[in-house]
Amino acid sequence: MEKHMKECAKVFLRDQKKLFDEPVVYDLEEAEDFLEECFAQYCSNIKELRQIMDDEGMDVSELSDAELEEQLEVFKLDNNGGYFFVEA
Repeated sequence: MEKHMKECAKVFLRDQKKLFDEPVVYDLEEAEDFLEECFAQYCSNIKELRQIMDDEGMDVSELSDAELEEQLEVFKLDNNGGYFFVEA
């Protein structure tokens, strides 16, 4: 996650309303801290994302890749750069 933290923080700051009704972070530094505190996980592809979510006890076996991408906890990085998963 550390290697991709800046981009993940940027996407989370922009898209946090997907997961929360009100903002929980207001700048990139707060976004990075939040992602570290909630143990957000970076995934390079949808297969890895599916495995991580399964390892966390989520039943994702019946979800299509598109449905998996739409989960509230899943954020897609810009330019097809992977995903990150937030346990909120």
